[in-house]
Amino acid sequence: MKKKATIAMSGGVDSAVAAALLIEKGFQVNAVYLNLTNDSASAKAAKKIAAFLKIPFSVIDLRKEFKNKVIDSFIAELKKGNTPNPCVVCNKEIKFGIIDNMKADYLATGHYTAIKHGCRLFTARDKAKDQSYFLWALKQKQLKRILFPLQNHTKAEVKKMAKKFGLLKLIRSESQEICFIPNSISDFLKKYLSQKPGDIVDSENKIIGQHKGLASYTIGQRKMIGLSGGPYYVLAKNLRKNRLIVTKKEQELKKNELTIKNVSWLSKIPKMPLKCKARIRYRSKLCSCVVNQKKVVFIKAQKAITKGQSIVFYSGSEVLGGGIID
Repeated sequence: MKKKATIAMSGGVDSAVAAALLIEKGFQVNAVYLNLTNDSASAKAAKKIAAFLKIPFSVIDLRKEFKNKVIDSFIAELKKGNTPNPCVVCNKEIKFGIIDNMKADYLATGHYTAIKHGCRLFTARDKAKDQSYFLWALKQKQLKRILFPLQNHTKAEVKKMAKKFGLLKLIRSESQEICFIPNSISDFLKKYLSQKPGDIVDSENKIIGQHKGLASYTIGQRKMIGLSGGPYYVLAKNLRKNRLIVTKKEQELKKNELTIKNVSWLSKIPKMPLKCKARIRYRSKLCSCVVNQKKVVFIKAQKAITKGQSIVFYSGSEVLGGGIID
């Protein structure tokens, strides 16, 4: 009997080509659209693609769960002065959270990452598009039932395949970075947070300006601070005094260590201390480090370590796990 695969169809080129590849490989495929934010254009595109590929299509309404677990969590972290990464939470709790209730053998997506040797996570062939950074919180029981059909393809190849399969006319444009923020982050903050302006101070505690609300800034930020005579960099936030601390000295942003919380390992828990490489934000360079329980020490100081972001650990191209920078 044919293996059954459910493709999470977004309406974009990646999931569309992933579905076509599964059909080509002989899977019995059905498509689901995860309704997270009432994006009607994406839903219509997903339905058209499924019809074109002649596969069953359905919609799963996850708006309530998405708001409770992703949006509300994102807002709560911003209030704490952190810079959260909602995609990590969404992948674990929402997108791959549907696996337990699926009748299909596998859930497939258009992510650029790879599963090898059963249920071990690796970076994709296309290193520029690799999305393994966002998947460190997945569990073994999820990985065992996931397919990433694009893991051995580059984005350029995917676009060529979309043309070959006749899908180009059906797909919607690429989605923005954070799906529930359709316009600007400043508009989102105005809607959901009551921000209080306060003092901007330098590293010697001298008042040099006014900020528009601490949630509007992140560590290492250089633009949109509103100070003349720069460049200035955001060095830290003082929530108690509602102060934004900045510096002209880029060197002050560099630190050799951090602490982590919510640590998750994708397979077995490694022996400590663990020597590996880590990424402290999406697209940042891999850096050598030593992990010891909840503390990470870098061989070379890292710039703008940011509370709330994910740190992801790698051994070669394999993702070992990750945690939240605390």
